[in-house]
Amino acid sequence: MSSPFASIEIWSALRPFMLIAVALLLSVVLQRKLEWLRRSLVPTALIAGLLLLIGNCIPLDTPLVDKHAMETITYHALGLGFGALALKKSTRSTARQSATIARTGALTAATYLVQGLCGLAISIPLFFWWKDDCFYASGLLLPMAYGQGPGQALNMGNLFAERSAEQGYVFAGSDFGLTLAATGFVAGSVVGVIYLNIMRRKGRLLQRNDSTTHYTLADYEAPDEIPHSESIDKLSIQLCLVFAMYAAVYMLMSTVEHCNLDTFGQRTLKPLVWGFNFLWATLLGVLIRSVFEKLQKRSIIHRTYINNHMLDRIAGVCFDIMITAGTAAICFERLQGLLLPLLLMAILGAVVTFLFLYHISRILFKGYADEGFLSMFGMLTGTASNGMILLREVDPQFSTPAARNLVLQSIPAVLFGAPVLLLMGYAPLGLRQTLITAAILMVLLVGLIIFICFTPKSKRKTTSLNHDKH
Repeated sequence: MSSPFASIEIWSALRPFMLIAVALLLSVVLQRKLEWLRRSLVPTALIAGLLLLIGNCIPLDTPLVDKHAMETITYHALGLGFGALALKKSTRSTARQSATIARTGALTAATYLVQGLCGLAISIPLFFWWKDDCFYASGLLLPMAYGQGPGQALNMGNLFAERSAEQGYVFAGSDFGLTLAATGFVAGSVVGVIYLNIMRRKGRLLQRNDSTTHYTLADYEAPDEIPHSESIDKLSIQLCLVFAMYAAVYMLMSTVEHCNLDTFGQRTLKPLVWGFNFLWATLLGVLIRSVFEKLQKRSIIHRTYINNHMLDRIAGVCFDIMITAGTAAICFERLQGLLLPLLLMAILGAVVTFLFLYHISRILFKGYADEGFLSMFGMLTGTASNGMILLREVDPQFSTPAARNLVLQSIPAVLFGAPVLLLMGYAPLGLRQTLITAAILMVLLVGLIIFICFTPKSKRKTTSLNHDKH
């Protein structure tokens, strides 16, 4: 008599996670054994996703990769990762806001605008020339893929696919967005390595020495924190906080879903509510953290339950899983006919992003232009961790404010970039709406550039970060 746990259904839920784990371990081995791969600075998670893509080409009775499962994992990993970062308790270095932080956040939002305009400059003309295969608003997926990463590229890609289907077009939005995100990682790594080599030849690159980076107990644990292991493990507490926050996100989105809105709200706002799970996770994470801090100040809670180091690690795991699953979910068969817009957006998007950030960095990051440029370019073609990887090559001790800027710019970037996110639900409603969106993006871009270039600098002395952040 066979065991009831021998059923395939019992194991099917874990199968995608086991595949991701094996692929990540294989990619780590490849990076350690292949010098050229290690020097390329291509993220390990991206390599893992590509391995799964290659494995899916093996002729099997059942495909190796379940596309729907990988897309679901990508979606939730994005929200959980942002929520984990938002739950982190504030420190002195994160509480001190400065004009440079605000301007760096504005630069992030301005780059979204530049990428969006670049994408629309490609998708709109191709729509008239190649109407059956190119959706006019698909160019707006470029900032979602390059600037936001695979999770948001998937969310907005699905929304664009639904809107194009309503108008009689067939557009593989999720695959288009995920492929752009994968090419963004490659473009950022390749261009970043080339730029680092140019700096090395010009003698502007310091010799890296990781052995001088030291960690203390304070980096991992505060004196008033709960023990690592009592009746419940400290890591269990952090995971419970993250998933409780995400449960609140689900309840919030479900509540909005059942609200009665007008026709415009039904078509624009409700789809964005589910697509922006990472944004609600960030807001609710900050709210929950604030509640804990106030309860502790009033001595209602006597111990510190939130541990920044563990939340960083949880976020890191979520983002690694997100990148791997998002890359593995790409279906090249559905991209037939979209290769030209994909190539044009991937190449021109990288070039425009490079040129824009390079010149603005010379104005904004006085005294550390190279460090500021590399960190922002890595983030705005991949994720924040890619920006840190490139930054560590030129500033291994984080002696410049570049790392601090990269970490703290996220809050002002959300505020400055909010109009772009709202327009994502408006643009795909029609060609006229997309053209109006392009005009609004131009106006916003001019305003942000003026703010970045002419806002007075903060006179406060900046502090450096002495440890890596995802």
